[in-house]
Amino acid sequence: MHLTFLLASLIYILVSVYIGWALVRDKPIYKSGSLGLLLVGMLAHAALLYPYVVTLYGLNFNLFNVISLISLFFLLFYVLFSLYRPIISLGILAAPTALIGMTIGYIGRAPYQPITNISIGLETHILLSLAAYCVLLMAAVQALFLRLQIRELKHHTIHRFWVNKLPSLQSMEGLLFDMILVGFVLLSVALGIGFIYVDDLMTQHIVHKTVFSLLSWLLFGALLLGNWRAGWRGKRAANITIYAFILLAIGFVGSKFVLEMLL
Repeated sequence: MHLTFLLASLIYILVSVYIGWALVRDKPIYKSGSLGLLLVGMLAHAALLYPYVVTLYGLNFNLFNVISLISLFFLLFYVLFSLYRPIISLGILAAPTALIGMTIGYIGRAPYQPITNISIGLETHILLSLAAYCVLLMAAVQALFLRLQIRELKHHTIHRFWVNKLPSLQSMEGLLFDMILVGFVLLSVALGIGFIYVDDLMTQHIVHKTVFSLLSWLLFGALLLGNWRAGWRGKRAANITIYAFILLAIGFVGSKFVLEMLL
C-alpha cells in the first residue's frame, strides 16, 4: 500500500474526527491548523493520483480516477472558500468526502482507452469540466444543508441541530451563490472550449452529455439572473440548484458509468 495513501487517509481521518469532536462539544475549531493539515493531505492525495491519470500511454480519466480527482477538487475548493467564509465546520463533510473519493480511486479499476495525442485545448476543457462539476456538486450539497436549516427555522423545532451546528443561514446562502457563480463561470468556459476543440460529438459519444450539461447551465444561469433581478433565494434557490446539478450528474457521471461499466 502506498505511503502517500496512508498519509492522506490518516490526515483526512484526523481532521474529520477533530471537527466532529469540536462540533459535538461546541468547541471552537482551530482553523489554520485544520486547513494546514488538509493541505498536506491534498498534496499526498495528488501525488497518489497523478501516476494513475498521467500514464505512459496517455491520460487515463476512467470513472474511478475521475471520482478521486473530483473529491480532491471538492476539498481544494472547500479550503479556498474557508479562507474568506466562516465555514470551517463544513470540513466534517469535505474531509470524509475526499477520503472516500481517494479510496475509491485507489482500489477501483475500470477498462479505459487512454487519451493520446490530446491538444492543450481539450486538456483544458476536461480539467475545467471536472472543476465545474466539483464546485456545482458542493453547491448541491450546500443547497441540501440550506434546506435543512430553513426547515428547522420554519417549523420552530426545539432542537435545531443544523441551525446550531452549521454556519449562519446568511453565511450558508452567501456561500451557495459564491459556489454557483464560480461553477457557472467554469462550466461556461469549459463548454465554450469544448465546442471549439471537440470535432464530432456523435462519434465521441458525448452528445447526451453535452445536452444535459447545457440544460444544467441554463438552469444555473437562470438562478443567478433570478437572484440578481428578482432576489431569488432560500428554498427556491436550493431547489433549483439541486435540480440543475442532477441534470449535470446524469450527463457526466451517468454517461461514464454506462460507457465504462455496462457497455
